[in-house]
Amino acid sequence: MSLLHAAIMAPFIFAVLVPLIYKFTKRIHTGWFVLPVPVILFVYFLSKISSVQQGETILTSIPWIPSLGIDFTVYLDGLSLLFALLITGIGLLVVLYSVYYMDKNKEAIHRFYVYLLLFMGAMLGVVLSDNVMVLYGFWELTSISSFLLIAFWYSRERSRYGALKSMLITVFGGLAMFSGFLMLSVMSGTMSVREIIAQVPDITDHTLFIPAMLMVLLGAFTKSAQFPFHIWLPDAMEAPTPVSAYLHSATMVKAGLYLVARFSPVFAGNAQWFWLVTAVGLTTLIYGSIRAIKQTDLKALLAFSTISQLGLIMSLLGLGSAAAFYSGSPDSLIYTKATTAAIFHLINHATFKGALFMVVGIVDHETGTRDIRKLGGLMALMPISFTVAAIGAFSMAGLPPFNGFLSKEMFFTAVLHATEMDFWNVQTWGVLIPVVAWIASVFTFLYSMILVFKTFTGKLQLGKLEKKPHEAPLGMLISPVILASLAVVFGLFPNLLSYSLIEPAMAAIMPNMLAPGEKFLVNIEFWHGWTTEIFMTIGIIILGTILYKLYGKLRVLNQPLFKRVTFNRIYDRGLALFEQGSNKLTRGYMTGSLRHYMIYIFGFMILILGYALAYSGGIKINASEYAPISFYEAVVIIVLILAVLALPFVRNRLVAIILTGMSGYMVTLFFVLFRAPDLALTQMVVETVSVMLFLLCFYHLPKLKKEQVRLRFKWTNALISIGVGVIVTLIALGVTSGGRMFEPISDYFLKESYTSAGGKNVVNVILVDFRGFDTMLEITVLGIAALGIYALIKIDPGNEILGQRVVRQDILLPKSNDVILKTISKVVIFIVFTFALFLFLAGHNSTGGGFIGGLMTSSALVLLSMAFGMRISQQMIPLNYRTVTAVGLMLAFLTGVGSFFFDVPFLSHTFGHVDLPLLGETELTTAMLFETGVYLAVVGVTMTIIYTVGRDN
Repeated sequence: MSLLHAAIMAPFIFAVLVPLIYKFTKRIHTGWFVLPVPVILFVYFLSKISSVQQGETILTSIPWIPSLGIDFTVYLDGLSLLFALLITGIGLLVVLYSVYYMDKNKEAIHRFYVYLLLFMGAMLGVVLSDNVMVLYGFWELTSISSFLLIAFWYSRERSRYGALKSMLITVFGGLAMFSGFLMLSVMSGTMSVREIIAQVPDITDHTLFIPAMLMVLLGAFTKSAQFPFHIWLPDAMEAPTPVSAYLHSATMVKAGLYLVARFSPVFAGNAQWFWLVTAVGLTTLIYGSIRAIKQTDLKALLAFSTISQLGLIMSLLGLGSAAAFYSGSPDSLIYTKATTAAIFHLINHATFKGALFMVVGIVDHETGTRDIRKLGGLMALMPISFTVAAIGAFSMAGLPPFNGFLSKEMFFTAVLHATEMDFWNVQTWGVLIPVVAWIASVFTFLYSMILVFKTFTGKLQLGKLEKKPHEAPLGMLISPVILASLAVVFGLFPNLLSYSLIEPAMAAIMPNMLAPGEKFLVNIEFWHGWTTEIFMTIGIIILGTILYKLYGKLRVLNQPLFKRVTFNRIYDRGLALFEQGSNKLTRGYMTGSLRHYMIYIFGFMILILGYALAYSGGIKINASEYAPISFYEAVVIIVLILAVLALPFVRNRLVAIILTGMSGYMVTLFFVLFRAPDLALTQMVVETVSVMLFLLCFYHLPKLKKEQVRLRFKWTNALISIGVGVIVTLIALGVTSGGRMFEPISDYFLKESYTSAGGKNVVNVILVDFRGFDTMLEITVLGIAALGIYALIKIDPGNEILGQRVVRQDILLPKSNDVILKTISKVVIFIVFTFALFLFLAGHNSTGGGFIGGLMTSSALVLLSMAFGMRISQQMIPLNYRTVTAVGLMLAFLTGVGSFFFDVPFLSHTFGHVDLPLLGETELTTAMLFETGVYLAVVGVTMTIIYTVGRDN
């Protein structure tokens, strides 16, 4: 595993350790132990600046699913390095800030840092991934982790509402983006972003090109809160302030901007891309700025200001895409300035907006409110906070000498150049671009002044504050002071970033604009003379100051844009309609009858498979190829048929259970006759445990009454059962007949079982080596099912104490008083345990394996419980089987992840022979670790279900 892979995985690995750290170091704030993670990562990415600045790119890959073209490939160039520095740099400041903001005695800070690290790792995965499928996986993980962070104070209804809204909108966009990625891979034949870019000339005329563009943009617009998908961001402000400063100013909301920048080489140069990105960005810019001036909550004001600023950067990326139209011409360099401004403002926005969010958090922390109407006069009491707020707000307003002034001037230059474009019908509408930009900048100036002066100047209103205000502690001020200082430094010395971060990022966004070895000219100057841009800025200051003076008098500035019809109401009403519709539909088929559900499932199966058989030309049966039926096989078939036919007619539950078990044991005999010992042993143990489980379930049911045992023939049941039997029989006959389309894969397994996996038991080798991923998913599903059963039976939904579910007190089933059973069990249990251990250890080369070994162990534990009672058996073996399940699943998963450290696909195994004392030459295989996980998971799942159902609730 490369250092880049390790950088992505480090936050995830440390997130697993945070609960343990929290448990054993409660006297020390957990944030101090988390802080080294972003610090080390930030230093690591800083060390890569010189390499990337020289045009070097770092590419490293780990095979994952090579057959599908999915590899864990990471790619560090100028664009990904810029975002990685923002993610880790702002991340370390946010963690430091949170140490003083989050009370370790009142907050579940271990959960907070687990979610934060998950988000950090997911964002690094997004910006460093080259494979679109891996990128999508990390993309959705950012939505999940941000959902957890926004809902951190889950007892608040608004927190839950905001978290759900953000996840629904961003996941909707993510699914659209996923479809766009699939279309791109279909067109290009690859899932690598770099290879897709290399094939752009061959795919631009493809019929899927424009749909793919629209889907990718939909994902970007939802993530970066572009109009009209912006509605999730203001509600996300219910999260703790460190979350807002991290997710909603520097990282998550910029993921959409990253996506647009990363795929600009694919789609730039097309009129649809130019107009969509530019128009949506400008609309978001002006709409967000207008909505910001109408807010009375400081965080809501910052939320809409963030929406506005994201629109500004998005519009610059759209304007910069025009350079691709003039690719190869000197005129193209004129339009690259928009991309330069976008990158520069992206950095600037992270500095001043992060500082402002932290200052607002300080104000809320020290006064108890964020309501502008209750604040004022804090400047004398909180001078440092006021200074940071003034620097951040003035930079956001575009005032000198701060960094926001420079990128705002560059923004004006870009929109003015748009009026000179003579293509894509820009001349007709291009004149509106600088007008919209200027009006939005006026409102930006206005809400920036409101933020500073309404909060820190004026009359102090102590009676309206929940706390007596005072300056924040030094530790809470360090992070915002650093960010504010950067806003000043980048404003006075902007060329510190020109060729270290901005130019490499431009080279990644526009790789075909220059000849090999050439660089973009990035020279950011503070003064350009008395230009149009300067006069536009002067006009903004004059008009903005007038509007600020009239702010309390002009009702139009304070009233909402729309009173009755708003986007939030449309969202709420739409969500309610979807819920009502889904509830109505669900009530129609979720009748509570198991019979109905089986009819749906098997009826659908008959229709689909029957249609597939008819469409394929039917089944060709060649009876001459079948082996003759022996006497023993005929006997087993007859007994099996009689048991199944008798089952619907019995009137006693115990007899029904016996007949069900009989049918299962007859299948076991079939496996014995067909010389399949692994399957026979597994089937036998499964039937034994299943019969026990049936007995436990029926123990809780009331006795059958006379009217309940009357038999009624149901034609639907008969038709469904006959249909399933016919379809399955036809498929089985067709598969075993001649005329196969492909060679059987069994030959490959037989040849490669020992040479490639070191195992002689082909069945076991298939389960843990060739199809280990399937096995891992199977035990995961089993674990989820076991926990679901536990929750359904053990948790009483009717009783709640302080929001926590009440676990019912259980009355254990009576233990057996059979002396003979107890005596024999003491010997038999030891034998079964020994046999289970043998099966587990020998499974790779002979009959057995982790699955059957776990089932055999479970059968011994079931016998122990039947003989001595569950209470005594639990005392004799005091294990929490839910924990055993979790340990097994974790071990199996970590075995797969361990493959990455050796640059091989997920769940790859190796083996070798070593000389061990007493044992001599012994084969050792990594598959044993995976087998151990399977063994523990099977034991944990089985016993969790048995112990849960086997109690009288």
